[in-house]
Amino acid sequence: MANYTAADIKTLREQTGAGMLDVKKALDEADGDHAQATEILRVKGLKGVTKREGRSASNGLVAAKVEGNVGTLVEINCETDFVAKGAKFVELAQRVLDQAVASKAADADALLDSELDGQSVREVLDGANATIGEKIEIKRVARLEGDTVVAYLHKTSPDLPAQIGVLVATTGGDEQVARDIAMHVAAFSPTVLNRDEIDAETVENERRVAEATAKEEGKPEQALPKIIEGRVNGYFKDNVLLEQPFAKDSKKTVAKVAEEAGATVTGFARFKVGV
Repeated sequence: MANYTAADIKTLREQTGAGMLDVKKALDEADGDHAQATEILRVKGLKGVTKREGRSASNGLVAAKVEGNVGTLVEINCETDFVAKGAKFVELAQRVLDQAVASKAADADALLDSELDGQSVREVLDGANATIGEKIEIKRVARLEGDTVVAYLHKTSPDLPAQIGVLVATTGGDEQVARDIAMHVAAFSPTVLNRDEIDAETVENERRVAEATAKEEGKPEQALPKIIEGRVNGYFKDNVLLEQPFAKDSKKTVAKVAEEAGATVTGFARFKVGV
């Protein structure tokens, strides 16, 4: 029997993020030698990278960094929450975020193609994929500039890293109003800044749906225009940040809160892991 203990298994799992069965098999093969078992896990993991490409990576974390007037937001995914909260994955995410900042990448492809410590980020992820034994991918990257840029990270579970990340850019006002709006974005998940960003076809489709629904409900013909307009405006309130009732004061819109603080919201980004 190989010379290792339960504590050795636990340590190797924490260091590599690999599954318990894989760790035990590696320790058996290495006769309990920690360094050799780590190498075995890496080699076997590299062979399995292609096999994992079709698997779903719906766990993970979001990470953000603001330097001066530029904010960067990254979502990096893995397959299980066990890996998502592991030290190796968290450290990898920090390296990826730092590289996104340094390379000024504005999307995932640009970040993956950038060079980190003599390798592309894509190759770095393949190496981590092999060691950890799960599919790991960079899903999204956002880069936002403004007079004031703030980041807000939200944990949906206390034992997991942040699952929701937000960047908000403003002109005028102060950092506090921008932070309050970022917290609002995290909670209310708007999809666009203003209604001009919603294409005309989408709005027209909402009108058709509103009309068909109202007729199905038996609403009087003369009331239809008002009902349709009300429901389309409801769609805008659900999706348009500036038109949403503010989280801390639902009697005011986000636009009104910003205006009263002397601020203008110029942009935002919101990522939620797996969505």
